[in-house]
Amino acid sequence: MKTKLILAAAVSLLASCQEKSAPAAEQKTPAAPSAELSKVFATVPTGEAKAIHLVRTTVQPGDEITLTGRIMGKSKPFVEGRAAFVLGDAEVLTPCSEKPGDNCETPWDTCCNSAEEKKAGIATIQITGADGKVLAEGVEGVGGLANLATVTVSGEVAPGSSADALIVNATALQVK
Repeated sequence: MKTKLILAAAVSLLASCQEKSAPAAEQKTPAAPSAELSKVFATVPTGEAKAIHLVRTTVQPGDEITLTGRIMGKSKPFVEGRAAFVLGDAEVLTPCSEKPGDNCETPWDTCCNSAEEKKAGIATIQITGADGKVLAEGVEGVGGLANLATVTVSGEVAPGSSADALIVNATALQVK
């Protein structure tokens, strides 16, 4: 009897450990977006969409740009509780899930790419309010935003942005 209880406890513990190690790909259910956030999703990006690596070293704060890419480049590309995420350049970065035989649980982290490729191929996209501050609401799941989603975004290069850290204040966003 004692052996059966120990065996049952061990099986139960193993099952609970397996549940906890499930992939982090589960999508969060977003709260209803604010009017400011909804406006960015309701506006269609304008201009020719460019790859991040083509513009990151030439744009300056205040420039209007349109970028295209995928939500990738970090293990957690969405900023918790803020309207911001990392956009990766699909011409430079490759999700692990697109590499034959790679069974990575977080393919959007692009862990197979070098640090130099990641530096050249990512931009931070943020949605700001009228006060210029990043909105204090998460965007994961809003309007189809999810890991590896393809996104086109128009906006203004943010103050403090540089060739080493491209930051865009989005004014229009479209998920494809």
